[in-house]
Amino acid sequence: MTRYRVMAYVTGVLLIVLCFVAVPLKLFAHNGVLSTAVGIPHGMICYPLYLLTAFDLYRRVRWPLGKMVLVVLAGIIPFLTFYVERRVIAELRERTAPAPSADATV
Repeated sequence: MTRYRVMAYVTGVLLIVLCFVAVPLKLFAHNGVLSTAVGIPHGMICYPLYLLTAFDLYRRVRWPLGKMVLVVLAGIIPFLTFYVERRVIAELRERTAPAPSADATV
């Protein structure tokens, strides 16, 4: 779960920097240094690692394939990674939370 969270945040942050800072700089200021410096690590390192950690989580949790596809697609839409990560973690915590005992007093 922690590996997925870290990769979701790193991938999400790099995607936001790429989409909202680096690409506009490249298009309007004709400076492609930042888009190269952020785009290559995002596309060749972070997103593939995000895919692997999402697949590992899918395999361990035994999600339906459709849910896995949505988690993977969240990595290519800015800001959606953070939302999906919160939902996934909340679901996993709910699954692993101990059931309240019947004889517990309130």
